[in-house]
Amino acid sequence: MEADAGGSDAFDTIVMAETRFHGEGYQEGYAEGTCAGLLEGRQYGIQQGAKIGLEIGSYLGFAMTWQKLLHKGSDEKNSKKIKALESLIEMIRTFPCEDPAYEKLQEDLEKIRGRFKQVRSLLHIPSSVRLGAEGSALTF
Repeated sequence: MEADAGGSDAFDTIVMAETRFHGEGYQEGYAEGTCAGLLEGRQYGIQQGAKIGLEIGSYLGFAMTWQKLLHKGSDEKNSKKIKALESLIEMIRTFPCEDPAYEKLQEDLEKIRGRFKQVRSLLHIPSSVRLGAEGSALTF
């Protein structure tokens, strides 16, 4: 009977090996997938952050340049344009570029885009001009 018990244990070990290997394989795959997901997520975050940075930086350069140009020939009709430019610049300067977990990031980015469109309209710059993430230079 002891031979049967020893044979039964060996048989159980063989039968349970599939279950054990399945569990071990799952754990290894899960660990590798988590690591790969973190790396892929980090790369994606860097790419998206760079796009937003390019866009915001382009808007800031655009606004500061026009602000300087309009201050030189400052008159009453330019005051609305200058105020809109100053508002855009302030929105960009207070944008939390260093905080990727900022909850209102997309909302504030949309507000900046809207203000940029408003400024562009006030300056009579056609919407065919692309700036920021849409293109790397002003084209007419």
